[in-house]
Amino acid sequence: MTYHPKSDFMRIMITRGFLADCTDYQALDEALIAGVVPAYIGFDATASSLHVGSLIQIMMLRWLQKSGHKPIVLMGGGTTKVGDPSFRADERPLLTPDQIDANIAGIKQVFTSYVTFGDGPTDAIMVNNAEWLDHLNYLDFLRDIGRHFSVNRMLAFESVKSRLDREQSLSFLEFNYMILQAYDFLELNRRYGCLLQMGGSDQWGNIVNGIDLTRRVLDHQIYGLTSPLLTTSDGKKMGKSQDGAVWLNADMRSPYEFWQFWRNTTDADVGRFLKLYTELPIEDCDRLGALDGAEINEAKIVLANAVTTLAHGAEAAATAEATAREVFEKGGVGDDLPTLLLTIEEVGSGISIVQLIVRSGLAGSGKDAKRLIAEGGARMNDEALSDAGLLLDAAALAAPVKLSAGKKRHALVILQG
Repeated sequence: MTYHPKSDFMRIMITRGFLADCTDYQALDEALIAGVVPAYIGFDATASSLHVGSLIQIMMLRWLQKSGHKPIVLMGGGTTKVGDPSFRADERPLLTPDQIDANIAGIKQVFTSYVTFGDGPTDAIMVNNAEWLDHLNYLDFLRDIGRHFSVNRMLAFESVKSRLDREQSLSFLEFNYMILQAYDFLELNRRYGCLLQMGGSDQWGNIVNGIDLTRRVLDHQIYGLTSPLLTTSDGKKMGKSQDGAVWLNADMRSPYEFWQFWRNTTDADVGRFLKLYTELPIEDCDRLGALDGAEINEAKIVLANAVTTLAHGAEAAATAEATAREVFEKGGVGDDLPTLLLTIEEVGSGISIVQLIVRSGLAGSGKDAKRLIAEGGARMNDEALSDAGLLLDAAALAAPVKLSAGKKRHALVILQG
């Protein structure tokens, strides 16, 4: 990247590692200096929460607002009915309108932690593309919008080409997705003066389509900016852990588990993640990321606290750190710690230690768990277990319980509420 930006937003995007590509660096930079730039990112409502794979985009909207511009959060209430085929091997399952509305309600919760909504010039707004997509007249849409799209060009986009090259089915319904997304950009420009669409680099083709369509229909110049598709340094897709997606909503992933995910960041990723997912100054991110040995673990705690504070608040972050330190002091577990969350109802008058060992992933079956106990390989809070009939009630689970199988495999059991 040789371009030296003048605007705060472009400088932040470049120096903190958010920028993969841009349709016109200089023109966008000048627009950002000239006045308030409304910019949007679209989020399809395929689940009732976003996960940390979307956090890079959410942070982009946060930085946009902090640098004096207007975030538009576009909920894909309409496009979710079609499904984005980008880089997928198969078609998404179709959701009902009620399921989509419920998912949007869940997703709304997370954004209030990151951007300020309101009616002011730089206040964020949340828009649902069902507002215009649900009422399209098909013949009018074909005549007014469809004529601007070249099938030859659409087939050349990597998101489509990768499916066709593998001879995987691509339905006409999915093929329409990129036209609908392009139309979203046109409508947001027409309704809200939106000048910029941002998204992951897999959305480049869709973004370019929207820019081209808006130029053809309205003769307006608008811009696109993409972020890199993140993987961890060990090649894993960002947003997944060994027990599934790392959701941003507290009712789907507890603040403690969320904190723990960031605490377990690979050493090589700490500096990069501090730049992307926190607001710490660049020099602090570089300094913390360069630590090694035991010191890098303290940098990971800084990362976990900062990210959890943004998502769930300072109190939740402090509680998570205190819980973690208490657990680690019970035997010094420094590796990734799988967590089993229990409800009061599940525990009832008592839950068996054998069931806890199985459910926490330390044994494949009840028989295996009993053998582990009989052979002296199972421990609770670093004390050997000898009674396979042991029951733990709510009082015994009032503090987090650490289970171990052998010397290297551990899990945490936490009673919620």
